Amino acid sequence: MIRRVALLIAALSALALPLRAAESVPALGNQVTATLLTATDGVTGETISAGLRIELAPGWKTYWRSPGEVGLPPELDWSGSVNVADAALAFPAPTRFEAFDIQNFGYEGAVTFPLTIRVADPTAPARLDVAANLLVCAEICIPETLTLTLDLPVGGDMDEGAAAQISEAVARVPGGAETGLSVTSAHLDATALTVMARAETPFAAPDLFPERGPQASFGAPDIRLTDGGRTLWARLPVLSAGEGPLTVTLTDGARAATLDAPLAATAPPPPTGAASLWWMILIAALGGLILNAMPCVLPVLSIKLASALQAQDRAPARIRAGFLAAAAGVLAFFLALAAVVIALRAGGVAVGWGIQFQQPAFLALMIGLMAVFAANMFGWFEIGLGQGAQTRMATAGGPGLGGDFATGAFAAIMATPCSAPFIGTAVTYALTHGPVEIVALFGAMGLGLATPYLLVAARPDLVRRLPRPGRWMGTVRAVLGGLLLLTALWLLSVLWASAGLRVALATALVAAVLLGALALRLRPALTATAGIAALVATALLLPVAPATPVTDGPWQPFDQARIAPAIAAGEVVFVDVTADWCLTCKANKRLVLDSADVAETLSGTVRMRADWTRPDPAIAAYLRDHGRFGIPFNAVYGPRAPEGIALPELLTEAAVLDAIAAAGN
Repeated sequence: MIRRVALLIAALSALALPLRAAESVPALGNQVTATLLTATDGVTGETISAGLRIELAPGWKTYWRSPGEVGLPPELDWSGSVNVADAALAFPAPTRFEAFDIQNFGYEGAVTFPLTIRVADPTAPARLDVAANLLVCAEICIPETLTLTLDLPVGGDMDEGAAAQISEAVARVPGGAETGLSVTSAHLDATALTVMARAETPFAAPDLFPERGPQASFGAPDIRLTDGGRTLWARLPVLSAGEGPLTVTLTDGARAATLDAPLAATAPPPPTGAASLWWMILIAALGGLILNAMPCVLPVLSIKLASALQAQDRAPARIRAGFLAAAAGVLAFFLALAAVVIALRAGGVAVGWGIQFQQPAFLALMIGLMAVFAANMFGWFEIGLGQGAQTRMATAGGPGLGGDFATGAFAAIMATPCSAPFIGTAVTYALTHGPVEIVALFGAMGLGLATPYLLVAARPDLVRRLPRPGRWMGTVRAVLGGLLLLTALWLLSVLWASAGLRVALATALVAAVLLGALALRLRPALTATAGIAALVATALLLPVAPATPVTDGPWQPFDQARIAPAIAAGEVVFVDVTADWCLTCKANKRLVLDSADVAETLSGTVRMRADWTRPDPAIAAYLRDHGRFGIPFNAVYGPRAPEGIALPELLTEAAVLDAIAAAGN
């Protein structure tokens, strides 16, 4: 009340004095006073530099051009003006304020909006007549309409005071790249906007205000600074994504810039310190160790056992060397995989854990290798180095180390189809960071997977505790070879699902010829190489059958667009992302999802199965939106969990039933 009386006295005093043409009579509102300023007191050219000064009562605020979750920007009506062609309003950098947990952008105290007014005839006087429509808010919001007039004769002098105010307001309008600020990356999905920005001079107290059309709205940002404050990473919750091009206004004290932010396919990773990276390396190593007990690695357990049996008669130094070579094979594959991932990401290709098993050529290669390893178990083919190298190795205490290295690499290859506890976390971290993190975490996973080999290398006497060699070893090797052939048949079934019956039959025929040639010992090394090459060529050259959606009993094909309507109807949605090449997925299905209690509960839900046996951009995008890059992945949605409840890689009946109960009404 006191402020309103003071403003009224000031206005009456102004009426009693000769008016200066550079400033209008203040217009009084309920909680706001407006004044129109010009830099000169007359028309001196085609454009007039002006300003609209707004003074707000304590605790009251008005809005920026993008007001946030609620609010309205200022609107100016110049229709009553004389000799005015048009007028442009500029917005100084806003501040963020919050009321009732609602994010808004605007101004409090006082603000001057710069105006650029173009006159129709610079040789005639002008009359500025503007109706300013403002929304001002505190605990309540009040719409205000303030009318301001200002007569400008032809010619005039500079008004230093008004010009200084207008110049100061112009300096607060965000600039562009000349400010030393830049947006280096931005990503928008259904849940968050992620922005990476740079500053030539370190940020001190930054904030950012994204704009993407009038319907866009974003929550408060999570801002993190690295590189001595020169790099900014921010994540803002999406309340309404809007549409159109994205711009971001960065503010930092007195400097501000409005910058275009082209959207990228992947989100820039959050900055992390060295401690976080070391912690993730530990998680990756633990995940790699757990992989040894996962169903995905079961096909190569026979190779590991055969390696141990074959090493019994060797000297401890040779046993150590052989298992170190196997560990080196594991690490070599993981480091090679890291290099491939880095190269694919640099080329703009979306990558995920185990996606190589979606490629028919890779499956054919694995089938060929399984056949060769089986032939080796049957005694038809020895895996090793060249004859000269083998001779040199023999003098050191045993056959060449090439087979041991290949065994380790092969075990690593077969470990990649499925996720495991901690692997999903490590892979997600790696694939959302840079090359250094990718190499570090993939290497740590390889080290974890190679731990059993390293333990035997450290204690070669462990091998000697196995039963002594005898005739029984021939039977064991035959059984292990048979298990490898069964694995090859499983991979053929995956190839059938991935590439079609024609490719699978042709590959099976070539694999059978390969095994027959090795059984006859027809130049085994050349036969193995030629056979594997023929298998890969078969998968590459034969046409792949088109994918068709397959319903699986009560399970519907995955359609993300149908999740939200189902939730709105009060239903619970269970999503199962699986693939024929994912043995952990099959174990989850057999042991948990098909169990009596879970199946009965699932019968009351909408069940969607996302088959990732073949590449599918929609499924890959769905996984990325949930921070996952591998499978299995299961999520439960419902009225009380519209964003979804992600389940662990290894399902349990309790985890599934609890999630369904938590998501339901």
